[in-house]
Amino acid sequence: MKKRFLALLTVALVGSGAMSAQSGDCATMAALAYDDAKAKNYDAAYPALLKVREECPKYSLATYQYLERAIESKLQKATGEQKEELVEELISVWEERLELYPNKTEKGKVYSDIALLKFDNKIGDKEEQYNAFDKAYTEDKDNFKSPKGLYAYFDLMVEMQDAGERTLQDVFDNYDRVFTKIEEEENEAAENLAPLLKKQENNEDLTTKEQKQIKYAEINLANYAKVKEAINAKLGARADCDNLIPLYKKDFESKKTDVSWLKNANARLSAKDCTEDPLFFQVSEALHKLEPSAKSAYSLGQLAEAEGDRAKALDYYNEAAELETNKSDQAKIYYRIANNYKEKGSYGQARTFYRKALNAKPSLGSAYLQIASMYAQSANNCGNDAFTKRAVYWLAADYAARAARVDPSISSNANQAAAAYRGRAPQKSDVFQSSYNVGDAIQISCWIGETVRIPSL
Repeated sequence: MKKRFLALLTVALVGSGAMSAQSGDCATMAALAYDDAKAKNYDAAYPALLKVREECPKYSLATYQYLERAIESKLQKATGEQKEELVEELISVWEERLELYPNKTEKGKVYSDIALLKFDNKIGDKEEQYNAFDKAYTEDKDNFKSPKGLYAYFDLMVEMQDAGERTLQDVFDNYDRVFTKIEEEENEAAENLAPLLKKQENNEDLTTKEQKQIKYAEINLANYAKVKEAINAKLGARADCDNLIPLYKKDFESKKTDVSWLKNANARLSAKDCTEDPLFFQVSEALHKLEPSAKSAYSLGQLAEAEGDRAKALDYYNEAAELETNKSDQAKIYYRIANNYKEKGSYGQARTFYRKALNAKPSLGSAYLQIASMYAQSANNCGNDAFTKRAVYWLAADYAARAARVDPSISSNANQAAAAYRGRAPQKSDVFQSSYNVGDAIQISCWIGETVRIPSL
């Protein structure tokens, strides 16, 4: 009651000024409605908010924000026709908010929320539901971030293809769209997370805001990892070489001068490592002649590698990396170059390219895991005595733990690796018996050239 009195008092004071009678009525109605909504008394707030919306639609954005919460609260308990009516009402609230407050409303989020509401409540057929998500993607892709929405966008396409309403190529096109968007969101989350993890690893104090940022970034990364796994499972056998090769082989002769078609075929065959069929060479060579690009150079590198010519393969991969403008694809190329160097035992060069891959794609946890593996394998060669040799494992554990944080899809393996490395590192009794103390920095020699601090055990 006290809050309600203060709200009315505020309205009365404001109303005594130059405010018109109508705007004063709006302020009075809104204050009472908002008061109940803030208290989460949505049963009381709902009719009052409807009245504010009807009589004073442009009074405040808060009307729509509170009304959304009130309707969502009612939806949780509604069934049957009442639920259908509330769904339609919520959609109209979102649409009206977008119309009246376009500069304070993210179009892509509103459209994806509407699409998800239709999807979850089976409103319209699959074509209509798909078009709702497609509207969010095409009109404001940047703000179409919902992991569940992105999955539904792909899932509907697959179901339409299963029903004979879409082609396999349509499925591939949608997959590329969704997968690329997910990787963009993962990269953004990982970039925001990286400096905070560094502070955490250095035992620096984090603000409450920074702790929340870490929490939300890790939740988002985990959700996007689940969606990637789910859409890959959904794609399933559709993307196997047994399906891809016949699909592209039948059109090759008529399309071999069509750069757009060649790029599509090349990217798909390359992604699935369908490199043994002659079609892959034909497509890659035709594309490289017409328009030398990162994709065609990468494909020719794959062919050279398959033939055992690693030097030639690395030349093509480096050319591909220099030409590539897509960060995720560039990271993939650098990662492949790094793997080649690692297999040859050239750990320093391998790390250089793993780091280039991470600069391009900060969420590429497998690159951190590979660096951790190389450090662990070099422990015996990179210390001045038994203690400092084993200290290398702390550094390896740090890299493995970072892999788990930025890439939840490999967190289980990465955390197991980190635990194994810590088990090989000096234990509490070893530190006690040494000349070192907790917090001391140990400079790791040889190609590693990094510093690790003795952790509190």
